Amino acid sequence: MKLLKFLALGIFFGVVLTKAEIISWFRIQEMFRFQAFHMYGIIGSAVVLGAIWVYLIKKYKVKDIDGEEIVIPPKQHTWFRYIIGGTIFGMGWAMTGACPGPSFALVGYGYWSYLIVIFFGVVGTYVYGKLQKYLPH
Repeated sequence: MKLLKFLALGIFFGVVLTKAEIISWFRIQEMFRFQAFHMYGIIGSAVVLGAIWVYLIKKYKVKDIDGEEIVIPPKQHTWFRYIIGGTIFGMGWAMTGACPGPSFALVGYGYWSYLIVIFFGVVGTYVYGKLQKYLPH
């Protein structure tokens, strides 16, 4: 029962992604071709809202589902990690036509081929977890 609210929130998020046309391959293609502002406006809004939420989480010492305080550790900012990570993420996004969040909404919308994208996203996360200690951070 405790997780039901998160399921409902996930379904709501999928509906919002669909109605805002964020799952549209054509919108993503427009973005990568610099033909429309639609996706840039959404991504920019998400960055601003994300910064506000992180500030609020830190200020009010918000707790997670288990009652533990959410701690966001400081990261070492190096240009190398952002260039490489952003390039890999962008290439995957351009090749699949969707970033990870909308992939679930696309499966819910009936595009079953995105199960392959989700599968390899999970595989990539697992491989990263195994190789993390050997990678530069």
